[in-house]
Amino acid sequence: MSADRPTLAPDRPRSLVHHPDFRRLWAGDALGQLGAQLTGVALPIFAVQQLAATEWEMGVLTAAEYAAFLVIGLPAGAWVDRMRKRRVLVVADLVRAAVLATVVVTAFTGHASIPLLVVAALVISAATVFFDVSHQSYIPGLVGLEHLVEGNSKLQATASVAQVVAPALGGVLLRVIAAPALIAITAASYLVSAFAVGRIRQRETPPDPATRRPLRVEIAEGLRFVVHEPYLRRIVVCTSLGNLAGALSAAVTVIYVLRTLDLGTAAFGAIVSAGAVGGLLGAVVAGRLAQWVGEGRTIPLAALLMAPAAALTPLASTGILPAAALLIAGGALFGFAVIVYNVAQVSFRQRVCPPPLLGRMNASVRFIVWGTMPIGGLLGGWLGTHLGVLPTLWISAAIMTLSALPVVLSPLLGMRDLPGGPVAPVPTRDA
Repeated sequence: MSADRPTLAPDRPRSLVHHPDFRRLWAGDALGQLGAQLTGVALPIFAVQQLAATEWEMGVLTAAEYAAFLVIGLPAGAWVDRMRKRRVLVVADLVRAAVLATVVVTAFTGHASIPLLVVAALVISAATVFFDVSHQSYIPGLVGLEHLVEGNSKLQATASVAQVVAPALGGVLLRVIAAPALIAITAASYLVSAFAVGRIRQRETPPDPATRRPLRVEIAEGLRFVVHEPYLRRIVVCTSLGNLAGALSAAVTVIYVLRTLDLGTAAFGAIVSAGAVGGLLGAVVAGRLAQWVGEGRTIPLAALLMAPAAALTPLASTGILPAAALLIAGGALFGFAVIVYNVAQVSFRQRVCPPPLLGRMNASVRFIVWGTMPIGGLLGGWLGTHLGVLPTLWISAAIMTLSALPVVLSPLLGMRDLPGGPVAPVPTRDA
């Protein structure tokens, strides 16, 4: 970082809303989140309703959205640690905007197809890998370690607001405009996001190229840190199993809502929005909840809440209560639990990791926890085709229940405070 612009001056205002560079990052993130959520509504509906996607095709599309985390997730962290992270964020936004613009053009000219959407999802997935790793690694240096929880809470709250507004807005707009028009709005939002992030004034000084070691050595250091840090290791196992269950469910959820339950696009948007309302509440109370319950205990308790929330989705087909009501309740509870869990565990891993390892640590975590998602998407598509949509959702709920065990059956449940530095020595290897 340049010496003429410190991360936070000693007399800085207490809130990050007064931090100019954080505001620029916050604005760019908000625009990108809004557009991404609109695409998350428009793309699967476009695939199911206009391209008549099957369960297997939806599974492949879901897998493509996360495939890059499995394929390039590990080297991306080492690459990011060698780059200016702000520049990576801007380029990733521009790539996603260009790809979505291509989808829009092909849709309006009648050349859209499921294979095209899969290719687009793969490219966007690769750009998202670099964006997310850079984003999480950028926050500590931008706001300071003592403001990590506040910064993460604000960004999580913004994501939750976007998740509330976008699905409801998308459900209404899809009654009067085509799905490709919503995707076009997303492309524009990425362009504006790139502009906002590009205005951040703080300058980064990348590591001296002379200090670089072989890529495999740097990748191995990040992966070893994750594996050797005892609390982080349990969190990663929990998150990876939960994401496997979530992707398995996501592969068939749109078909379940639109075809099996016949609830319509407006109801689908309302259901997704309800989940985001829970997430927004979680982002607002996450900091206070960690102070009240304890940061350590928050992680396993939030993981436990995800299991009953996931079970409410297949229960919606039983007729015990109106299907939409159960889906809304389950989504709200799940969104709350996920955001509370994420604020606690992301802040912990940012704080516990030495700054030079941040990019590789985040990439290693993403490789493991997001790498299960393309597997879950393909598995969900296969199970949906051969067993049916409803059994697939019950299998997802069972895996979600098992995912909580690594953190529930651990010292985390009895811990109020999490460590502020590495619990285990940082593993290194000479070049």
